[in-house]
Amino acid sequence: MGMFQMTRTVLRNLAGGPVTRQYPAVPARTCPLTRGHVTFDPATCRSCGLCSRRCPCEAIRLDKEEKVWEIDRMRCIACGDCVEGCPFGSLTMEQDYFQPVVEHVVEHYTITYVKPEKPAKKPAEEGAKEEGASESA
Repeated sequence: MGMFQMTRTVLRNLAGGPVTRQYPAVPARTCPLTRGHVTFDPATCRSCGLCSRRCPCEAIRLDKEEKVWEIDRMRCIACGDCVEGCPFGSLTMEQDYFQPVVEHVVEHYTITYVKPEKPAKKPAEEGAKEEGASESA
């Protein structure tokens, strides 16, 4: 009895084709809960370092002096802790996946955030305020 069931299973598998998807050729299915991968926006990063401290697998490294942010994709487990910990929205989770790689690559980003300068007070405005105060006195 067992031999007939095994033969039936083998024939069904031979005639049915592969059950798995051929990933690079056929895109992977995604659902709303798919984590995907972390993306970084260097224009909004303020080098606070919260992302690197929240990363459980130490895949993110931040050098504040050189203004370099790095992520090791081979170490990243796409848990999303760094995204939740970033107060400036520099990190997001994209639902698509990267192409398979053969070499170990660490991505480097140069932080380009420029702190906005406060507008300097104009001397004419300060003088006008002082004149108004002396007139009312």
